[in-house]
Amino acid sequence: MSRILDGKRVRDAILESLKPRIAALDETQRPPGLAVVLVGENPASEIYVRSKVKACQDLGIASEKHLPTADISTEEMLFLIQSLNQRPDIDGILVQLPLPAHIDETQVLLSIDPSKDVDAFHPYSVAALVANSPGFRPCTPAGIMRLLDHYQIPVAGKRAVVVGRSDIVGKPMALLLLHANATVTICHSKTADLASECRKADIVVAAMGRAGFLTQDFFNPEAVIIDVGINRLRDRPAVDRMFSSDVSKLTEFDKKGTVLVGDVHPAAFQNCAAFTPVPGGVGPLTIAMLMSNTVWAAEQRYGGQS
Repeated sequence: MSRILDGKRVRDAILESLKPRIAALDETQRPPGLAVVLVGENPASEIYVRSKVKACQDLGIASEKHLPTADISTEEMLFLIQSLNQRPDIDGILVQLPLPAHIDETQVLLSIDPSKDVDAFHPYSVAALVANSPGFRPCTPAGIMRLLDHYQIPVAGKRAVVVGRSDIVGKPMALLLLHANATVTICHSKTADLASECRKADIVVAAMGRAGFLTQDFFNPEAVIIDVGINRLRDRPAVDRMFSSDVSKLTEFDKKGTVLVGDVHPAAFQNCAAFTPVPGGVGPLTIAMLMSNTVWAAEQRYGGQS
């Protein structure tokens, strides 16, 4: 029977490990501080931001939201970021993406002080990752590595396939697996015979953003499947095809008019070694690692060790 890799359990362990570190900072200096910038009104982004702020509150991390209107200019955004860079009580700055099209996203991300780059998008953080030197690690890939470690899933010497080459997940995921001594293949939309590449893998990380695209024939029975995808289905025929034997999912769709599915077809989980569910797998780890990065940033600011 396939093993479920519960991201919530790993998240709770990560957050619990942060509490004494936060208490030590609070006792000797001040609590870590995180500033979140959310531009305009985006319901999905607003949900993410609320989750991040709540996690801060639960842990005792000082957090604040900055909510500029959608018509803010790039120059005004840069001024806001610069003001946060200069504040000694802010250890981490997170700009919620995507930004409105008229804002120069690259310029905004580059303006964040690398010592406060808790999302790890700055070239300084990317360089630290490539060199495997101390620095921030992107939250989702770092969370996946913690998940594999928590469940004692061997990585060294294993063959890993990462499906997706984004700067946020795919590329850093491949580098982290490589640093852990896996043999890594990065696949993407132009990969010839993607199914064949995936079947060779001991570990498959699916991060391509296509609902249920990786079907059962993409995996061997011993594979560990890490499904990063979060896709919302709103079409009943598509839901019927994806969850034909899952009454709970069909009932959920009838109630909400929508249901979440990853990049891996649910049928594939019936014949593999282990898998992350959607939701409840990778998602909870992302915010946990954001909290971890924020605490680490505060420790570095005050010369602490982590």
